[in-house]
This record gives sequence, C-alpha cells and structure tokens, in this order.
Amino acid sequence: MHFNDYRNLGFTTLPNGLIAYYPQLHISDAELLLIIQLEAFAQHGEQFPSNEKIAANTNLSVSEVANLIQQLIDQNYLAIEQTTDSQNRIADNYSLKPLYDKLDEYLNEHVLVKDQRQQNSTKISDSLENNPLNRIARQFEIEFGRYLSPIEREEIASWLNVDHYSPEIINLALREAVLSQAYSLKYVDRILLNWQRHNLKTSSEVKQFLQRNR
Repeated sequence: MHFNDYRNLGFTTLPNGLIAYYPQLHISDAELLLIIQLEAFAQHGEQFPSNEKIAANTNLSVSEVANLIQQLIDQNYLAIEQTTDSQNRIADNYSLKPLYDKLDEYLNEHVLVKDQRQQNSTKISDSLENNPLNRIARQFEIEFGRYLSPIEREEIASWLNVDHYSPEIINLALREAVLSQAYSLKYVDRILLNWQRHNLKTSSEVKQFLQRNR
C-alpha cells in the first residue's frame, strides 16, 4: 500500500489549539489519545463508539478506555447526550463541546490579545510553538532523552510564571546542566537560584558571568 492508498481511509481534523495547549487544561496524553479517537469516530459518522472499538484502535485495554472516558466526564470535558431520530428512537452521543468551550476560554484568557478600543481579538500566533512552556519542555525532553512528567512541567511553568525567569535564561541553565551531565530539574533549579542570588536578570548578564567563572 502506498500513501495515496492510505489517504482513502480519510483524515481526522483536530484544532491546533488543542494540540498546543492540552497540558494547560490538565489533559493527560492518554486522555488526548481518547479525544482523538472520539473525534475520528465522530468525523466518520459514529457518535457513540463502543469501548471495545476504541480499545481496538489503541494500546489501551477496554477497562482503561472506560476509565479515561469517566475521567473526561468528571472533568467536564466530555458529555453524553441523547438524541431522537425521525422514528423517535433514542440514541446516545458523545459530545466534546464542553472541552472546546473550555479551550476557547483558555485561549481567550491567555493566547488572544484584546484591543480594548475596537473590542477585537488578535491571535498572537497560530503556531504550535507559540507557548513558551511547550517550547522549553520540548527542549528539556530532547536533552534529557525522555518525556517530562506533569510535575516536571509544572516546575517549568513555575519558573516562568512565579519566579519570572525568562525562557532564554532557563535554556542557558539547561545547557549548563547538560554540560555537567546532570539531567534533572533539581540541578537546573539550583543553577537558576545561584544566578538569582548573583542578581543576574538577562541572558547577556548570565553569559558574562559564565565567561568570568569558567
């Protein structure tokens, strides 16, 4: 089979906003996989696939699929709605509208810049790389050779939002940790604290400090 043959199977459309920002909505990778499966079934006309069908398309067990569905329902990202057809037959449907409503709220608060005079919203960027946390986390994963845990991502988010370290300084600290063959966020955090104690606030100040202390 060639690529064009596979194209006949069709494609599934997902919003880039979901792909870029699902960690900020506290959606796990497994939950995102389930959402992709639900979208794939829905976009091909099946609104309420069985847990067995979903499991067959993944590495998840039927019970794991059931647990993930319940988790999404508990988080108000997924709803089960009932519809009635022309013959008054009632059917259940999965609805991801709650998820996309919450995604819209997040994008409006964190990604869109509001023009107060014109009451218009302008997107900062439609790139999947428009989130500093995602960019930095991916760099850590490349250097560490593994995926970061949710707790580790929260630590990086804290550096950005609580400690107000710039992405450039965090990347410099990561580079220093890698040069020391110390592949842990605790080591990077110690580097950042050391630079903070020396009142180093810009990447140029950090680079000058490193040159003086090599």
